[in-house]
Amino acid sequence: MKKIIKIFLIIIAIPIVLVGILLVYTSVVDYKPEKIENVYKSEKAETLNDTLEYNLMIWNLGYCSLSADMDFFYDGGANVRNTEENTKRNLEAVKTFLLKYPNIDFFLLQEVDKESKRSYKMNEFAEISETLSAYKPFFAVNYDVDFVPQPITEPMGSVLSGVATFSKYEPIISDRYAFPGSFSFPVGLFMLDRCFLVNRYKLQNNKELLIINTHNSAYDDGTLRKGEMEYLNKFLIEEYAKGNYVLVGGDWNQSPPNFEPKFSGEVFDSEDFMKIEEDYLPKDWNWVYSADIPTNRRVKKPYTKGETATTVIDFYLLSPNIEKIETSNVDLSFQNSDHQPVLLKIKLKK
Repeated sequence: MKKIIKIFLIIIAIPIVLVGILLVYTSVVDYKPEKIENVYKSEKAETLNDTLEYNLMIWNLGYCSLSADMDFFYDGGANVRNTEENTKRNLEAVKTFLLKYPNIDFFLLQEVDKESKRSYKMNEFAEISETLSAYKPFFAVNYDVDFVPQPITEPMGSVLSGVATFSKYEPIISDRYAFPGSFSFPVGLFMLDRCFLVNRYKLQNNKELLIINTHNSAYDDGTLRKGEMEYLNKFLIEEYAKGNYVLVGGDWNQSPPNFEPKFSGEVFDSEDFMKIEEDYLPKDWNWVYSADIPTNRRVKKPYTKGETATTVIDFYLLSPNIEKIETSNVDLSFQNSDHQPVLLKIKLKK
């Protein structure tokens, strides 16, 4: 009987020890970014014309895995990653799509993998950089974990991913700003370290144009997003007070203030629906979005138009000295990502 009990205790102890080793190792190698990290600094920054119009595109690529055929375990689905063939196909489709827009001055992309098990170790950032060879590439890490143990039956494994900005122009500087807050221990060891990437450009009027690429938190009760938005608010107000032109674009993981969907043939995703507060910024700041075409779908099941829950969480924010000329969401039926591109044309005000 004692021998049986001993064997039983050993069997119980083994997974506990392994989990302990994993937590210790992950704590030691955990990615701990500084509050502000320099990505790039130029000695030959261009001076942008402050009377021209500029074109932008934002797009969360879903690391080229979360295409229309995919469901995802974090959203209540069953799958961890797409097939290697489909992931490669999605990446090629993304590159082909981006090349259709040579007029874009700034591409702001999110969930771009460099070396992750979920995207078969493909360096998506390098491949897109090669495709957009006329652009200057900038990358900020927001997910760097050696081993994500979820789900236990098929762990996600290693992840190295981030936000990427591609610019036709040479900025003064490009900096990664860490958002405050994180999930509690030990979950936080295996989650993203959220950030926004700021590119600063010289203007002829001696001010600066800030192009900000953001990817805010998801899968929390709203606490993390609240802290992130408070931090971002302070940054935006301070930069605008200097006379600078400030543009933010990306995946906010919440809808803009006063958002009301006007979709045709799509189902609105009202589950865990969050909107930015109406008084988040003074009324002369401009939230730029289109409510007629969704930019994001829930990945609980593969996408079916008219059945899959959809919403708008990808959009822009403009300081009062930037004029929106036009904006539109591009309907790709979520073929290659769980998000859809959003286009914007702007002009700087005098």
